[in-house]
Amino acid sequence: MGDSATNPDSMGRVVNLLQELLPGTFVHSIQVGKNRDEDHEAGFFGEVNKQIDLVCEQLAAIPELAEGFNAVGFSQGGLFLRAYVERCNRPAVHRLITFGSPHGGVSDIPNCMNPGDLTCRLMRSMVRYGAYSNYVQHRVVQAQYFRDPKNIQGYLEHNIFLPDINNERKDGKNHTYSHNLATLDAFVMVKFADDVMVKPGETAWFWTYSEDGALVPLVNQTLYTEDWLGLRKLGGRLKFLVSPGQHMQISDEYFENQIVRPYLASSIISNDGSISISGSGTTTPPQLVYQQQK
Repeated sequence: MGDSATNPDSMGRVVNLLQELLPGTFVHSIQVGKNRDEDHEAGFFGEVNKQIDLVCEQLAAIPELAEGFNAVGFSQGGLFLRAYVERCNRPAVHRLITFGSPHGGVSDIPNCMNPGDLTCRLMRSMVRYGAYSNYVQHRVVQAQYFRDPKNIQGYLEHNIFLPDINNERKDGKNHTYSHNLATLDAFVMVKFADDVMVKPGETAWFWTYSEDGALVPLVNQTLYTEDWLGLRKLGGRLKFLVSPGQHMQISDEYFENQIVRPYLASSIISNDGSISISGSGTTTPPQLVYQQQK
């Protein structure tokens, strides 16, 4: 939220770190806008459903990804990558890793990481107009994963994105969503220990607030017990990790030792040079895609 794919201080730095730790790896950073400024703006304004469609087209056109890839998403970027897996997944994601992503929605619109970001401040002002209004839902990204625990009916009826990808619609479940997620070799969800940017911080693990303000763990939700998304079927392939610190404060040491080596580099060793766990043992360079927090 508020970042861009080409920012050398954040996402550009992630690319360099991955290429340093995984030599020969093809890394693609997803960009929704035509340039850095438009990409920044797309993190706040637009229809997420249309952005997901664009990403599906973008990834399908990259020949280096044809045999599949591992995906890393930061903040809301991880939520959008999950939507890619559920709706498209061509080419297929093998391992999905998300950092601080609002999988269970947010009970309050996220604060601005940069208080001086006028685009973010405008977004928050628009949401005050009414998060579930038709106008805001089709224009403000953060409103499209806002889940008001005191107005679940309004959320289910008017939110145009999150109830769909969480398979909460009362008019039937999309079995493609649960099938696609269940085919992942690993789904790694990282929560930040001191996250105050997204509420609750445990949304990174699909936790939500009940109407009375109590946290509801994933395993106690109907979404899990009835396996609306295939998460229960994943079993031990569903990982819950904790990163020290605040939202998006990821140390190089943590990223290397807890993410890259166990979940990315290990697949290279076991698959004859392909980072894809279920790859065919080809000799092409490893593939990796990540999406910024935007």
